[in-house]
Amino acid sequence: MTRQWQSGEVDEARFPMPFRVYKTPAKAGPRPLVLYFAGAAFGAAPSRTGDAPAALAMAEAGALVVEADCSDPKQAVFPGCLERAFEALKHLFSKRKLFATNRSPVLVAGDEAGGNLAASLALKARDAMPGELAGQVLLSPLLDPRMVTVSFREADEIDLQQRWAKGWQHYLANPGDGQHPYAAPCLCSRLMGVAPALIMTSLDDPLRDESLDYAERLRTAGVSVNTKILPEHLGWTGLYDGRVGEWHSHVSTEFSRFLSELPH
Repeated sequence: MTRQWQSGEVDEARFPMPFRVYKTPAKAGPRPLVLYFAGAAFGAAPSRTGDAPAALAMAEAGALVVEADCSDPKQAVFPGCLERAFEALKHLFSKRKLFATNRSPVLVAGDEAGGNLAASLALKARDAMPGELAGQVLLSPLLDPRMVTVSFREADEIDLQQRWAKGWQHYLANPGDGQHPYAAPCLCSRLMGVAPALIMTSLDDPLRDESLDYAERLRTAGVSVNTKILPEHLGWTGLYDGRVGEWHSHVSTEFSRFLSELPH
């Protein structure tokens, strides 16, 4: 069953944007709390109407996942989009007992443009609330507005190149925004101190190279990084349209492993 968006204005938690919650029966110990953003090319692609398969996969691994809706094209523009997402993150910290427990570790996660937002939030959280964020989960994050990697050429073969080009143009509407470290994390020169990261991609993913490049830059900066490159033909690129594939169980497994390795 598709989960309906809830309004923060009427929900008891008063979440600052529309959201929906994914959870399975709780396991022993504090349930991890994940703020998740689905990708829609910064509003240049149709928003997904069904459940987010990656959010479901993380819930199956034991987390309570709060998916925040940032799909409105009028609002999916930097820096306003990031500021609203940061307000949602702060709210989740302040009200986490309403969702999970006061001891629940809080993580950010996202795919495609949502992965960009999650990576940006990890940077902003490091600067504004150091040491609070437990981790970041980046699933084929859309990080590089230059769009010049070798793997990115494959985007044209699956009709995604134009979608992402339009998305970047929309998100970085003002000249110079692309140089801001929160707008394009792959161009950020100061990565040390951000939360541990799980970065997933696949061999047939157009965003593979920028995902792996960011993972390596995080490692060089001393950040703990788990990288998983899935083989071809698991349907990974269905992630961009919310289609479930064989990759689903891999996300759940890798996320569970990532949680077990986080500092307690």
